[in-house]
Amino acid sequence: MKKNKLGLTLTGLFAVMIVFFACQKQADSKANFIFKPAPSAGVAAAIGSEQILDKDIEAGIESDLYEAEVKVFEIKFAKLQAMLLEKFMNPDPNKKGLSNDEFLTKFIAKGVVVTDPEIEKFIKDRQIPKDQLNPEIRERIKQYLEVEAKKLAVDKWISEKTKKTPVEVYLKKPQRPVFDVNIKEAPFKGAADAKVTIVEYSDFQCPFCSKAAVVVSELEKKYGNKVKVAFKNYPLPFHSQARLAAEAALCANEQSPKLFWKMHDAMFADQTKLDKESLLASAKKIGTKEVEFKACLEATKYKAIIDNDMAEGQKLGIKSTPTFFINGKLISGAQPVEVFTEVIDEELAK
Repeated sequence: MKKNKLGLTLTGLFAVMIVFFACQKQADSKANFIFKPAPSAGVAAAIGSEQILDKDIEAGIESDLYEAEVKVFEIKFAKLQAMLLEKFMNPDPNKKGLSNDEFLTKFIAKGVVVTDPEIEKFIKDRQIPKDQLNPEIRERIKQYLEVEAKKLAVDKWISEKTKKTPVEVYLKKPQRPVFDVNIKEAPFKGAADAKVTIVEYSDFQCPFCSKAAVVVSELEKKYGNKVKVAFKNYPLPFHSQARLAAEAALCANEQSPKLFWKMHDAMFADQTKLDKESLLASAKKIGTKEVEFKACLEATKYKAIIDNDMAEGQKLGIKSTPTFFINGKLISGAQPVEVFTEVIDEELAK
């Protein structure tokens, strides 16, 4: 998508213009919009005889629309769960004389205690710097963990209540947008004819991508040759070493696909070693031919391929890393393994 001198996309520019004019107390002119039923399905607007279709508006913002739909679904589903919780609590003989919160604390979440080791594990997993830790932050972490523990207790309690009588839910779950993702030149591992293909757009300097690499490894162990994993480079501009790291990975791939994945693992294992000298050292350690690798890296031989990966990613609406496509279905961010298995299992069941 083209940008103006201020760095705004055209969509963003129009959004700013709309806000600007909406904030004026007086305006010399006002766009003449007439809201009315569409003349036929799929038509969003018309200028004279020219029609603008829904699909044209949605192109490029599929992920934004999906995230908005998910948010609406989550709000509705949370309200449904709260209603169900109350319906199950009220007839309980232990509820007499207790408020909902009191019953939850005394019976449903009885024994929920957050320990110091759990707090320390949270700090370690989130990589919170020591200089940012103080008693107030630790207390906030403790409160957060207590809330999460109570949520799990509520889920378990409702699970028991609905074991014999399941709740039929008619709220429509949002459907993940599906994209046609080109992986012809992308390094991959797994069976070439696997029923499920996982495509990852990633950045070797991105900490979330490093965490996602661990999740992908878990998926490989779980599904074996049922899945194929393909890698596309998407080095973000504010990660100064990401593009060189992408070059390094492809230079390793030039010598052997196995070396690509070894280099991939080495860089994600220690993201502090992505400068040129460290990359050369890592390449030597994994077994590349040193002279050829160094020449390839210094020549930025794969600049065009990386640029092409990024251009394709932008067309797909990618805004951050990591971004995944499972048989074309979008998954944004370093999501828990359960999010991936749900989509993979759906695809394997087809």
